[in-house]
Amino acid sequence: MSQFDFDAVVVGAGAVGLACGYALKRRGLTVAVLEAGPIIGEGVSARNSEVVHGGLYYPTGSLKARLCVQGRRALYGFLDSHKVAYDKCGKLVVATSDEEVARLDGIMAQALANDVEGMAHMSGAQALALEPELNCMAALVSPESGVFDSHGYMLALQGEIEAGGGAVVTSTPFTGAAALPGGGWRVRAGGEEPTTLDARLLVTAPGLSAQAVAATIDGFPMETIPPLHYGKGVYFRLSGKAPFARLIYPPPIPGALGTHYRRDLGGQAVFGPDLAYVDELDYSVDPARAGDFYTYVRKFWPGLPDGSLNPDYAGIRPKLHGPGETQPDFRIDGPAAHGLEGLVTLFGIESPGLTSSLAIGEEVCARLGLKAPDAGLQGL
Repeated sequence: MSQFDFDAVVVGAGAVGLACGYALKRRGLTVAVLEAGPIIGEGVSARNSEVVHGGLYYPTGSLKARLCVQGRRALYGFLDSHKVAYDKCGKLVVATSDEEVARLDGIMAQALANDVEGMAHMSGAQALALEPELNCMAALVSPESGVFDSHGYMLALQGEIEAGGGAVVTSTPFTGAAALPGGGWRVRAGGEEPTTLDARLLVTAPGLSAQAVAATIDGFPMETIPPLHYGKGVYFRLSGKAPFARLIYPPPIPGALGTHYRRDLGGQAVFGPDLAYVDELDYSVDPARAGDFYTYVRKFWPGLPDGSLNPDYAGIRPKLHGPGETQPDFRIDGPAAHGLEGLVTLFGIESPGLTSSLAIGEEVCARLGLKAPDAGLQGL
């Protein structure tokens, strides 16, 4: 009989934590996923654009570049096999000024370096032929981009973990862990009935709580925990018919991809997110921010009617950089980074974390020294 309650414990039942649990399950391991909240995926995973990113923008050789492309390729197959809804609608990156037109060449070069399929330049007239209400001087088309049902995706991951003998346990906050003398981890879990679990492996992927969770692990080197910045983005929903079938993105802003357009799976138009750094978890949407949205959106959609934007929702992203700082890569820290065997800690998993999630799970397993299944990512 095993000395462990589970082979692995994962902290956080958002998309990335569940994808890590699924990757561990694919290797024949039993997994317990601990979630502090009352339901899965109610944090960062519930407050985003639900976009499948192509992988255009991220620096060559970065985790974001590699895992976004790998994750996106695996994601569509997973959604098909688990009957989760999506719309592979494609994306236009649009330039509405001479300065933005010049930036398109750099974005195109980066996308090709990242092995993004199907990328093409378009003139303004060609883009207008696809989307007649659009205003732009030139564009790039990314046919691999889309939108999907992120909650249906997370439910499918939960089902896979449970089918493998694992458990996804809500209202059970992680309160700390200590290394066991013979290897493995004793995990402390809170909630109405506090308990301990022994597991051979421990993965922390709790989004906005990543830094706080790492600090409760006995012996974790505090100097390796990066600073946390809350990056808030709000969304506005359009009253009326959605103007475009495809995703519409201006070139990225410093520190984020910037305010964009999507038609959700219900057929409604949503604009956002913007970016503002905040000091607390405040998910309110100030209706006064609509003024900036009207100005920004009308650059690529001059026909946006007055009074048609309504406050919708807000998300907060776990950024590792502050205002004016260079946007860093994902942090996926295994024993080589912190010196603790059988542990991987994740920090700063914001966009494109949702698209990358299946590949992030595989990367976590690699950093734990676990062999990939024979089918690899293609077997998802």
